[in-house]
Amino acid sequence: MPPKSDTGTRLLFRNVRVYDGVSPSLVTGDVLIDGATIAGVSSSPVGEDPSRETIVIDGGNRVLMPGMSDAHVHLVGNVNSYVDMVAGTESHIALNGLAEAKNMLHRGFTAVRDMAGDTGSIKSVIDRGLFEGPRIYPSQAAISQTGGHGDFGFVYECPTALGGNQSRAEEIGFMRVADGPDRVLAAVREQLKKGASQIKVMVGGGAASMYDPLYTVQFTDPELRAAVHAATDYGTYVATHVYNVTGIRRAVAAGVKSIEHGHLADEETIALLAEKDVWLSMQPFALGDHHYPDPNRADKDKEICSGTDNVYEWARKHGVKTAWGTDLLLEPQLAHRQSEMAARLGDHYSNADALRMLTSGNAELFRLAGERDPYRQAPFGAIAEGAWADVLLVDGNPLEDLSLLADPAKHLSVIVKNGNVVKNLLQ
Repeated sequence: MPPKSDTGTRLLFRNVRVYDGVSPSLVTGDVLIDGATIAGVSSSPVGEDPSRETIVIDGGNRVLMPGMSDAHVHLVGNVNSYVDMVAGTESHIALNGLAEAKNMLHRGFTAVRDMAGDTGSIKSVIDRGLFEGPRIYPSQAAISQTGGHGDFGFVYECPTALGGNQSRAEEIGFMRVADGPDRVLAAVREQLKKGASQIKVMVGGGAASMYDPLYTVQFTDPELRAAVHAATDYGTYVATHVYNVTGIRRAVAAGVKSIEHGHLADEETIALLAEKDVWLSMQPFALGDHHYPDPNRADKDKEICSGTDNVYEWARKHGVKTAWGTDLLLEPQLAHRQSEMAARLGDHYSNADALRMLTSGNAELFRLAGERDPYRQAPFGAIAEGAWADVLLVDGNPLEDLSLLADPAKHLSVIVKNGNVVKNLLQ
């Protein structure tokens, strides 16, 4: 049951047009928040309770919408540079991540799914109300094979599978390298032990890594099945980083529930995702979102970006369940691009479909965590009675102009998370 509040402050939004996270139209009315959840949505004025303190915000006909979510972030990865990750202390890395959590909340992102990084402690202090930040669904360390997308050990270092030491990425809990079904089982269970809501596994090459071309397929069938088995036993699921057709099909056959990226898929493989009810967690990548220090990785990035338009088109055509995320990494100066990429979703979908994906759509994917869902007591991504009180008051109508989301400092007049006002420009 959703948490109830019988005492304390209530928050009442008057004179707002409500986007509920699902419907393509707005409804004018009042929204009452009581404690951490939404107590009511009414098309007629809501009366105040004289026995309770009520903060009233006159929305001035602005649009009240659910808080947004990002299905693929790296809290510690996108706010720390490569030098930070290699040379910084673990506290330095974590505190930068905590600062970025606040920044994400102030961009209007009230929930995020972290897809690689030691974010359990960051989540804990935010959930306890000690610091500002979104709801976090942590994956903890992403799991890679030796020489795979998550192996950031130097080429002259002996792999752990052959008796070598952990790489720096493993030492800070960003990655875990595991070979063979037994070690994959242990790696998955390690992340669950550390509080992972879902598991992230690398099943193909990537742009940021040094050794693996995009065409490579990573982890054998038995290894992937071991990961899925371990996650399923904990009531949750596996999400896989992969771009290429063979890797996607191998992951689907193993029982993976979410394909992260998929930019180099063909239409038949995208249609397979719809057939098998597998999510496509996609990012509207464009050249300039990431920068790489060598031609090899820059060329991989160009190839990935070239597939964005086609895959979105096929996903729409075949009715694939599609989530939205950013996957920004190792360039702190570009972390703010999260907002721009949210608005860019309108290049591929109608504004109504884009907003639904940014709110209730992403939330549906997050809920696959089942018993591992840390916020399962109430719905989010929607404005409805009983839902978590995570809402944004937008100065303008994002159903008509999605670009409003690209400038949250200007256009997000009020931000509420868990019933607490974290920003209010109308005071």
